[in-house]
Amino acid sequence: MTKILPTKNDFWFLPLGGANEIGMNLNVFGYNKQWLIVDLGITFHDRLGVEVIAPDPSFLLPYKENIVGLVVTHAHEDHVGAIPYLWPYLRCPIYATPFTMRIIRQKIADKPWKHEVPLIEIPLSGTFNVGDFEVEYITLTHSILEPNALRIQTPLGTVLHSGDWKIDPDPMIGEPTNINRLIEIGDKGVDALICDSTNVFNHGVAGSEKDVRDELMKLMARFPENRLTVACFASNVARVETIAKVAAALGRRVALVGRSLHRMTQAAKDTGYLKDLPAFISDTEAVKLPDDKVCFIATGSQGEHRAALARIATDGHPIVKYTENDVILFSSRMIPGNEKNISLMQNNLIHKGARVITASDEDIHVSGHPARDELRQMYEWVRPTVLIPVHGDARHLDEHARFGLECGIETVVVPENGSLIQLKKEDTCEIDLLPSGRWVFDGKRMIEMNSQVLKDRQKLSTEGLIVATLVIDENGILMQSPQLTIKGLCDTDAEHSELSSEIYLALADSLEAAYGSPEQRIEKLQAIIRKAAHRCLDKKPVVDVHLIVGAR
Repeated sequence: MTKILPTKNDFWFLPLGGANEIGMNLNVFGYNKQWLIVDLGITFHDRLGVEVIAPDPSFLLPYKENIVGLVVTHAHEDHVGAIPYLWPYLRCPIYATPFTMRIIRQKIADKPWKHEVPLIEIPLSGTFNVGDFEVEYITLTHSILEPNALRIQTPLGTVLHSGDWKIDPDPMIGEPTNINRLIEIGDKGVDALICDSTNVFNHGVAGSEKDVRDELMKLMARFPENRLTVACFASNVARVETIAKVAAALGRRVALVGRSLHRMTQAAKDTGYLKDLPAFISDTEAVKLPDDKVCFIATGSQGEHRAALARIATDGHPIVKYTENDVILFSSRMIPGNEKNISLMQNNLIHKGARVITASDEDIHVSGHPARDELRQMYEWVRPTVLIPVHGDARHLDEHARFGLECGIETVVVPENGSLIQLKKEDTCEIDLLPSGRWVFDGKRMIEMNSQVLKDRQKLSTEGLIVATLVIDENGILMQSPQLTIKGLCDTDAEHSELSSEIYLALADSLEAAYGSPEQRIEKLQAIIRKAAHRCLDKKPVVDVHLIVGAR
């Protein structure tokens, strides 16, 4: 592919992850032969032995010397989680605010290259230069500490990249939205607003953490004799503080269950948050207390099979066991795609006699993303010439585009991953569609999502496997009965016998016709066996043939 680099007359935006999808954010800005990366996230997967999916950075790899830095907006996994997997391919400086930087340090702490990473910590509301880009952090509110929008400026214009955000007048922990600075930036002129689309279908506002605190106080007080567990996202430090303070007000000690909760709360304490909370106790201490004196905060609200709550639900947790006196409150939303796992986990909890209460039953969660009234408010503050909706699937981006036009924004450009957008004051538009894709972390390495490894694994999981060892003479005549290994196809010995007989007959009828080079002969024998399996079981398994030619 011809090398593509921006000139001093180009100001480019290129999403390689997070456009037409929610998660795996990887955004790139280009100017004057330089690339600036914003966010490097992952999404999770639970099939084919793969748990982590990241954006494919292949487009950037020929330009590693042109990458001036990675600026991280906040510490959610879909914005920061790919750093341990992809940084060795990019090898650029990383910029982040204190809490986010603490999380990054945790993530790379066990990597042999951790001391090679230039980590530049930027204070809240800090302005700094990354190559020829001037970047400013603008404090917003979200469902994690220190969420930021970015003002990215070059001589060709100014972009406001929103990151993830909402407008929370009472965030309870951390700074409120810096409204004055957003208005000031709008007064100076914003050529493009690149904006979160997650909740564009929701009317009104997302809601405040203060409302959740009030509702949890009322709800938890309704169960004075029960042992309580509140499930939430580990990254929602404000929610952890809310639960801890409500529990303390009700005379309960709090235990964290889940390693990610311990990591997040420690990072928060290390950067000056959670100063006035009673000390957490261990789960071992908690199970010894009377039920009415304890409250667990647990990870796993999305049904993740390795997380604490799923392990408790399947009796896999070494310490915590549930009984009929347990009440579990899900202070979280159900992320699309996780419905099956969440329902299975909640059913397992109910089978143990525990009572399950979700955010659909009570007002114990608010989203971290802007609803329509908040989007409209942001437009009024910033007054962008162009809106570029991101952080949503196709229907979110399309609806966000319609809404932006209805609110008076002059131009909307809807991207997909790979859209190369020229940010021109007079004519912002897509100028090319570049390669994009997904990598997965498999075992100890990153491979492409569409690699033959995963294609084979998918077929093995749905169609089964037959391995045939055939010993033939130089004329192609079988010298002994084929040796068959059949996996994932036969439920009974009778089925195994029937399929084996079908394969033997097919080989006896067709073996001599399978002539040609050894490779051609193996391909024809594989086809013969596959057809026999299809006739017998209506399956098309993976077939591996070992052909041994002997002399009589």
